[in-house]
Amino acid sequence: MLKKQLFLFLLTCPLTLFAATHQPGFGERRYSVTGMAEYSFNQTWGHHANFDVQALMPFNQHFEMEAKLQFSTANVHTGAVLLRPKFELPVGEMFVETDVLYKAVARNRMSDMTAALGVGYRMDYVSVTLGLFSRVFINWDRSIHTDETYVVEPFNLLYRLEVFCRPQNNPWNLSFMFSNVDDYQMERMWQPLFMVGAWYDATDHWRINLGVQCKPTGMFHLDASFYGATARAGFTYRF
Repeated sequence: MLKKQLFLFLLTCPLTLFAATHQPGFGERRYSVTGMAEYSFNQTWGHHANFDVQALMPFNQHFEMEAKLQFSTANVHTGAVLLRPKFELPVGEMFVETDVLYKAVARNRMSDMTAALGVGYRMDYVSVTLGLFSRVFINWDRSIHTDETYVVEPFNLLYRLEVFCRPQNNPWNLSFMFSNVDDYQMERMWQPLFMVGAWYDATDHWRINLGVQCKPTGMFHLDASFYGATARAGFTYRF
C-alpha cells in the first residue's frame, strides 16, 4: 500500500508542478478582435485621428494569420495581411513572418505596396525580428503605360526588438520596442520608431491596450529631429 501511494505521489507531483507554472494566460494565442483609436501628429499631415481594426486567427499552434485595417482622418488608409508559421524550440519560439501592406495615400493620389519577409525569435521577456522588405510606389494620375507610374525600392532592412517587463502571458505587461516597422508602416532602416506599450486583462475575454510611439526624421545619418508621435488606446476581445 505504501509503495502504491509513493508511486502515485511521484507520478502526480511533476504534473502538479507543470500545471502551476504553465497556467494559460491572455498571452495564449486565441482568436481575437482588437479595436484601437489613435491621436497622431506628424510634420507631413499635421494633427489627425486613426481608427484601427485587427483580427488574429491562430489556426493551430504552428500557424497564425493577422488581418489589419486602419482608417485615418488624414485621408490615408492602410490594410495589411500577415502570415506567421511558428516553430517551438527547447527554449523559446522561432517564427517566420510574411507581411503584405497596402497604403492608400488618397490625399496625394498615390499608394504604396510593401511586401516583407522576416525571421524572429522570442522568449518570455524579449522578441527579435530581422528581415527584408520591398516597396512599390504608385502614382494614381500617371498612365499605366509609362515608367513614371512606378517607383521601386527593391531592398530595405527590417528590424524589430521588443523587451517586456513581465512574461508575455502575464495578465498585465509593459513593453519597449525599437523598430522600423509597426502594424501600419514600414520605414527605411535609418528611420526607426520608438514605442512603449502596455496591456491589462480586465477579464479572460477583455484586454485594455495602451501605447505611445515617437518617430524622428532619421537617426543613423545623425539627423534625429522630431517628426511625429502617436498615442493609442483600445480593447481586445478574445473568443
